[in-house]
Amino acid sequence: MITKKDIEHMGWLARIDLTDKEKTEFTGQLNSVLEYFNTLDEVEADVSPTHHVLGITNVFREDIAKESLDQKLVLKNVRKKEGSYIKGPRINP
Repeated sequence: MITKKDIEHMGWLARIDLTDKEKTEFTGQLNSVLEYFNTLDEVEADVSPTHHVLGITNVFREDIAKESLDQKLVLKNVRKKEGSYIKGPRINP
């Protein structure tokens, strides 16, 4: 179990000043997480993992190459273009 002193030490390591209210709150929250892990530890080891409850599988379509759209037709509805390219907005780093 996590104590308030453990929370204070973690706060010191992270260089975070915690109030007494936060220390109490975090102690309870972290202890509830650890209790949940204890519950998970009770699961039998020979249980197979459940990837999907309903047993649904993906349906893939066949990948068939098709002819592209005509470049002039595509550029006809573009607001801004530069030569034969679509001009997008500038992205600042």
